[in-house]
Amino acid sequence: MADYEFLTVDNIGDHIRARSALAGLINPDQLVDVAEIGDGNLNLVFIAKDAEGKSICLKQALPYVRMVGEGWPMTPDRARHEATSLKAHYELVPDLVVELYDFDPQRHILALADLSDHAVWRGALNNGETHLGAARAVGRYIGALAFGTSVFGLERLDLGASQREAVNPELCEITEDLVFTEPLVDAGRNSVLPANEPDAKALAEDRVFQKAMAEAKWLFMTAGEALLHGDLHTGSVMVKADGETSQVRVFDSEFAFYGPVAFDLGAIWANLVIAAARAFALGEDERAGWLLGEISEVWNGLSAEFMKLWPNRVDPRLWDDEFAAKRLDQWQRQGWLFAAAKMSRRIVGAAKTTDIQTLPEPLREGAARGVLLVARALVSTEPSSPKTLSELAKEILHSARTNK
Repeated sequence: MADYEFLTVDNIGDHIRARSALAGLINPDQLVDVAEIGDGNLNLVFIAKDAEGKSICLKQALPYVRMVGEGWPMTPDRARHEATSLKAHYELVPDLVVELYDFDPQRHILALADLSDHAVWRGALNNGETHLGAARAVGRYIGALAFGTSVFGLERLDLGASQREAVNPELCEITEDLVFTEPLVDAGRNSVLPANEPDAKALAEDRVFQKAMAEAKWLFMTAGEALLHGDLHTGSVMVKADGETSQVRVFDSEFAFYGPVAFDLGAIWANLVIAAARAFALGEDERAGWLLGEISEVWNGLSAEFMKLWPNRVDPRLWDDEFAAKRLDQWQRQGWLFAAAKMSRRIVGAAKTTDIQTLPEPLREGAARGVLLVARALVSTEPSSPKTLSELAKEILHSARTNK
């Protein structure tokens, strides 16, 4: 990697100075604090502040997976996909997406608004915070993308140009392997507690689940409906203001691609189930019920936003209100598939979640088992509504938890 120029605390001033788009946003000659804050799996992330209190976030894509090292190469071109998707999504819902100031394609560096006064939603939930309205806001974000980046919101030539620019095969292949295949066919990256090995084995041998994941993977690879976030979860959402109506900013969209709308939907549903599993494990039953209720809030936000935008569809000649209702029903049903996939990968596969991993092992055992059982039940029962999903998950997670 000798030819790859990494950002460091010492050279960030030079980078800011060289980027005209950053002029006036921060003074590179009066930096008083530069800190590397990245705790993710892939990238370098810095916050730089000057003497006047102005600040920006700088994010550089590395040519490998950071949590593994150079032994797992990964294209740094993912930064371009993140920049492209952030710009497109910000134009649709600027109140819900982190602002992109600049992108350096040679060094794969994004300059973003500093969200240091926000918290990562996953961490906030782990800490017992509520952030009212966050789930509905994330649903509104998905609904805006479902309309605004699709055949409904873009003229045909503009849609084609957007689709061409968003082709992201390297990162899509990672998702195809980690999310759909490897929880069932171990490639050497899976791990669970010894007590959960029978649960992982039962998952891998479940023929109904295997068939469902085959369907989910096929949909992921073939249904290019809208420009998705591609890796939407509670760790890619920032929130501010605990308890009252929360400010929300979505970030980290480097896995963006044209795919099935239900993939982003199912991903956030899965993470709410995982958060609820943690709450049940800790004996916080009322909080767990609230978290599962947020599943409906995500859906309500999505459907309301999509139908609000529907009168502005590009071509209303054949696509009437009945067609819109059919699309929403389809996304809800497909959402179960993708939620199940995301649950299983977060328990069995690589890149697990702190919701479960930070629990003491005796509690983790039951929480992990419960999430896997919910995933399997989702594809075998196909809930009739988000509320039904919440009720199903509540019963399973409560029964599966282990005593302290």
